[in-house]
Amino acid sequence: MFDMRLSGERGAAHHGWLQSRHSFSFANYWDPKQVGFSDLLVINDDTVAPAKGFGTHPHQNMEIISYVLEGALEHKDSMGTGSIIVPGDIQLMSAGRGVAHSEFNHSNQENVHFLQIWVVPNQARTTPEYQQLHIDEADKRGKLHLMISPNGGEKALAIKQDINIYSGLFDGDETADFTISDGRYVYVHVAKGRLDINGKTFNTGDAARIRKGGTLSFSKGNNAEVLVFDMRPNELPTML
Repeated sequence: MFDMRLSGERGAAHHGWLQSRHSFSFANYWDPKQVGFSDLLVINDDTVAPAKGFGTHPHQNMEIISYVLEGALEHKDSMGTGSIIVPGDIQLMSAGRGVAHSEFNHSNQENVHFLQIWVVPNQARTTPEYQQLHIDEADKRGKLHLMISPNGGEKALAIKQDINIYSGLFDGDETADFTISDGRYVYVHVAKGRLDINGKTFNTGDAARIRKGGTLSFSKGNNAEVLVFDMRPNELPTML
């Protein structure tokens, strides 16, 4: 059922101020077997040194998600948005026809650790948009919370693609099940900690592609944080 990929099999980049692990091909890391899955193009696991970061750079026709695990990430963009993203926040920038942004560690003392996730949109050259939402720990504790979907919601952001993204926190005896709808693909990424999924142990950075329906059972978490991507049954992203 699982096409599992261990954390150590990911690409790596070490730039002094930036330590990054690439789930899919990115920048100087190229693996023809790892060029995305369905509409999911990038998951970069980045740790940025204090007061360092990514200077202003452009994007277009991409849905860009920042998910902070530790520390605080400072965001500024050409739409005039300025924000600080901390654990529990989810940020989504729709680049559309073009936007420039920068991302820096807001702290002068502590690292910031975050996931940057790119999803290929289903529309090109749309008006750029910025969304940010804080999700309480209680909404994710021992369950999967829908934090991004095509239609958004009271506690979810709206994305320009047929993808549902869930986050969950699991520790000790907490358990949850996720039913995969027929004809959908799922990607699971353990952002931190350790977690059993259908009896298989996943550690920080481990992930799996799932191409058939069924039920995913999450259990035996040890300070675990997991993301679940429910997507169209496309093998690879199609760039606009």
